[in-house]
Amino acid sequence: MAIKLRLAVHGMRNNRIFHLVAIDHRKARNAKPAELLGIYKPRIDGPEGKKTLDWSVDRIKYWLHAGAVPSKSVVGLLELGGILKPGSPYHTKATSSNSIGAPTSTLTKPAA
Repeated sequence: MAIKLRLAVHGMRNNRIFHLVAIDHRKARNAKPAELLGIYKPRIDGPEGKKTLDWSVDRIKYWLHAGAVPSKSVVGLLELGGILKPGSPYHTKATSSNSIGAPTSTLTKPAA
């Protein structure tokens, strides 16, 4: 069973709450997860005016060592929290100059 770390969406339209979950990659976005790892509230509330993120660092590290693959948005959150280093293997690599759509050779004019 391939496990993925991703965000599950909960709450009303203008008051979203995201659960950081470990879940089988074939299941739907809001299906029952294998484990709830954290809660991310992006809404700025309270007198401090900050977004809140509560998570279990030990369990996140366990799932990463067990082979779980985080989604792009989870990688960004884990970097902000200091769990992943910026050069981690979960980052999408920058494409090289010979990426799709880039010309592989240049055309030259024939000698006249």
